[in-house]
Amino acid sequence: MADARVSASTDAAGRQTLTLDGRWTLRALSAADGDWRRWLAAEEGRRDASWNCMGIEALDSTGALLLWRAWGRRLPEVLLIRPEHQRIFERIAAADREPPAVGVPRSPFEGLIVLGGATLAAGRHLRAFVALLGQLALDCAHLLRHRADLPRREISANIYKSGVRAMPVTALVGFLIGVVLSYLSSLQLRQFGADVFIVNILGLGIIRELGPVLVAVLVAGRSGSAMTAQLGVMRVTEEIDALATMGVPRSLRLVFPKVVALGVAMPLLVLWTTAIALVGGMVSAQFQLDIGYGFFLETLPKAVPVANLWIGLAKGVVFGVAIALVACHFGLRVQPNTESLSANTTASVVSAITIVILIDAVFAIATRGIGLPR
Repeated sequence: MADARVSASTDAAGRQTLTLDGRWTLRALSAADGDWRRWLAAEEGRRDASWNCMGIEALDSTGALLLWRAWGRRLPEVLLIRPEHQRIFERIAAADREPPAVGVPRSPFEGLIVLGGATLAAGRHLRAFVALLGQLALDCAHLLRHRADLPRREISANIYKSGVRAMPVTALVGFLIGVVLSYLSSLQLRQFGADVFIVNILGLGIIRELGPVLVAVLVAGRSGSAMTAQLGVMRVTEEIDALATMGVPRSLRLVFPKVVALGVAMPLLVLWTTAIALVGGMVSAQFQLDIGYGFFLETLPKAVPVANLWIGLAKGVVFGVAIALVACHFGLRVQPNTESLSANTTASVVSAITIVILIDAVFAIATRGIGLPR
């Protein structure tokens, strides 16, 4: 086996011809003495030389890439080469495409193109979401006529996974939020001698706003992502297609139980987290402002009308249904690859939290005159 060799000759017109012989493979090039490296380095990028590659016995991708770079990433003007070796360089030329520079617009309408693409993508999401809502409405109508088809076990399992198993983390976070809010509020109220108003701040802030929103964010990150991942894995493993093949409606068995379960579990979690947060605030108020537990419990119903509790529970129901719908929407859009699964799971959590904040703003505007003490 001959190693890779490069020899040069000059004709009468002064034009240089480089002749390549031997085996231009990874193994042969590694064992060669290195003369070919000096020749290629000296001729790199030159366009006036002629290359005679007919003497090459064997050529693999390593040798071809070395020559391709020595030729300035394009074929020389004068090249003698075997057809089978020519095809290797043609494949390299087809794959050797420089990516477009980041941040440089490819056309004067680049911004309009990006905006149009984002608008079309949002339209596709909206159309798919409306179709999901319509299918859910059809499932409800079907269950009103055929109550035996109600997926009781699926609903019960989702209530347990999304509600019961979320109680420890929501209780811990709620208690700490109550302690922090009470501590920070007491530092300001003490300066004005308004210690008793700590009950009003904690009651309205936690029952009406912080409780529902805090639970919604936790559930969106915990249960919403789990729902999206579950449906996404079923899409990747083609389990959803198998259900359709067997005649099992995917919306009735996969989407409907999750929506109902979160719609039931969320207000209960809101009530649970709100109570724990008030306990944390009450404990902190006792240490910071020396406000007794009895006074706190007696003043709370007077300072916070019961309408605020109903507003908080209503938010819980709406938040739960919205989180479940968003999670199922993105879960059903997963393509059969892991990259799509991770991207849609992330988009599900971000979209769910954003929608929760938007819905909370709508609630704040719609109920601005309800439940506030005169």
